[in-house]
Formats: sequence, structure tokens, C-alpha cells
Amino acid sequence: MRGIALLCIHALATILKLVGPGGARSVVAESLLLKHQLLILNRSRQRAPNLRLGDRVVAGVLAGFIRPARLFRSAVVLKPSTLMRFHRSLVRRKYQWIFTPKTKRKPGPKSPSAELVEAIVEMKHRNPRFGCRRIAEQISFAFGIEIDKDIVRRVLAQHFRSNPSGGASRLTFLGHSKDSLWSLDLFRCESLFLRSHWVMVVMDQYSRRIIGFAVHAGALDGATVCRMLGQTISGVEDFPAALSTDHDPLFEFHRWQANLRVLGVSEIKSVPYAPMSHPFVERLIGTIWREFLDQIPFWHSRDLERKLDQFRDYYNDARTHHGCSGVTPSATTNTGRNQAAKLNDYRWKTHCRGLFELPIAA
Repeated sequence: MRGIALLCIHALATILKLVGPGGARSVVAESLLLKHQLLILNRSRQRAPNLRLGDRVVAGVLAGFIRPARLFRSAVVLKPSTLMRFHRSLVRRKYQWIFTPKTKRKPGPKSPSAELVEAIVEMKHRNPRFGCRRIAEQISFAFGIEIDKDIVRRVLAQHFRSNPSGGASRLTFLGHSKDSLWSLDLFRCESLFLRSHWVMVVMDQYSRRIIGFAVHAGALDGATVCRMLGQTISGVEDFPAALSTDHDPLFEFHRWQANLRVLGVSEIKSVPYAPMSHPFVERLIGTIWREFLDQIPFWHSRDLERKLDQFRDYYNDARTHHGCSGVTPSATTNTGRNQAAKLNDYRWKTHCRGLFELPIAA
């Protein structure tokens, strides 16, 4: 009986509101708002319903047609804070539109030109093992354009797709002084016929320049090491003040010591059992393996000598080095600057029989 009485009272109140001015509009808006609240409640029975943008817009529009006295009774699901938040958003959007300057904003930094992007992508395509810093240094050396490795990284991320290649390089520290210290070391490699070949490499620590290579097939002895040293430094006029070697017993041979005394070169030994104390030549050997010997085979000692000489020319004259401030080892010892190429007029030069391709002036 009580529910029937309340229903009759609500029906009478609705009739009275319809008779008054604006009553029909208020009743229709309140009815639509309540039905919309029921639709919101039916979305989820486990938790409070999430209001969408359309729900907020409908509630905000219909609330403007309801009398203030009835609005608080109708806001069962839609809290007043929601309406106020919607109102604040409209106010903020209004003043944002009024006080936003109509003039154009200052343009940001220009993106790389299409020619530069094409050169970066083409270098990465022709030399997949080059990293971003290496490409940036080669581009700067070839074209005379200051470019950061982060720009190269963004260009490659957008315009180049390839399988990532592994391999991390070790950091090196500065050399002692110009033309004062060379490093020497030996490493072994195998031919296609599985014959062991020993390679001696000598480099200048200041300029990172490869002085030369010497190859011997078979076992080593003291006399052979002395002969390989003479072959490596043949044609060199200026000798360093010191030569850095490790603690290999071959470097203790009396004839080896006599040769160094004749050349006027003192010998500096690295820390025993610590390859990191001999970083320059150890990193060079890693570069030779990673970029060259792991990529190409060789048949015999003469073939290996010929290919190592090609890599020496490429390493000294064309390959940039981070320890040389992004230039080649030969450029650090010469006063002249490499002829910069133009992005709209250049050609690609192959090195090591097509293993590397770098841009040069046309």
C-alpha cells in the first residue's frame, strides 16, 4: 500500500509540474536522464560504472533543462563533481581558445635533407656492420657536414629495416705523444686448408695507423720473429722512441734485443696476464677479426699478405676512428683536409674488393 501511495503522489506531482510553465520540458529531461543512468548501471554489476565522453555530454546537456531543486535528486549515478569538472573543462577550453596567439610558432630544428637521409641509408645498406657513430663520422669526413650519431640513429630507425648485428667495441684511452710509441703483437689464423699462419701487426698508438703486417706459415722461433719485424718496418724512415710488447718468450730472444738496440728503440712490457694493459693493438686485432678475417677466407700466406695490405690501406686512409676525433689515421698525421663531397654529387668507392663501400667526391 505504501508503494502505491508513493506512486500516486509522484504521479500527482508530475501532473502539477506539467501544468506549470516549462514543466513538460523539465519532466522529459528528467525522464531521459534517469533512463540514461539505468543504461550506465546495466554496463557492470561488479564495480562502479565508467563514464564515457558521450555520457558526460548527455548528462551535462540534460542537466541544463532540469530545475535546480530536482537536479540533486536526479544525480544518483552522476555526481555533482562530474558536472563541475565538465564545466571547468569548458571554461579552460574557452580561455585557451581566446588567449592562444594566432601567429605561427617559431619553427623547430630542420630535419636532415633528403640527400643526407639517402646517403646515410645507402651507407648502412652497403656496410651493414657499421654503427651509428661510425656512420656519422664517415659522413662528416666524406661530406664535411657536422652530424651527430643520434641523428643517424633516428634516420635509420625511420628509413632502414635490417636485422640488428651484435658486437661491442672497447673504449681506449689517449696515446702518450705523437710518434713516440708503437705497439706490436702476434695473432694466429687458419687458412682454407686448415694450416696455421702467424701474423705480426705493428701500429702507431698516437695516430692509430697500421705500420705494417708480416705473415709466417708454421711454427715461430726467435729468428723468424726478427725477420717478420724487418719485413713489417721495411720502408719506414722514422722509428719511435719505444715499442710496446707483451711477455711472449719470443720477445726475449737475444737477436730481438740486439735489433732493437740497433734501431735505437727501447722496449716497454705490458702487465703480465692482463690484455687490457695492451689496449691499442688488442683492439686493432679485434677489429681485424671482426671486420675482415671473419668475413673473407684466404688460401695461403701470400694471399693473406695481399689481403692484409688492402685492409691496411683501407684502415689508414678511408676508415674513420673515434679515437682520432672522427677522422682517418692518415688524416691525423697530415695537415691537409680530406676533400669534402657534395650530397648531390658524389660516388661510392669500394675497398677490400667490395667488402666496404664509402662515399667520396665525384
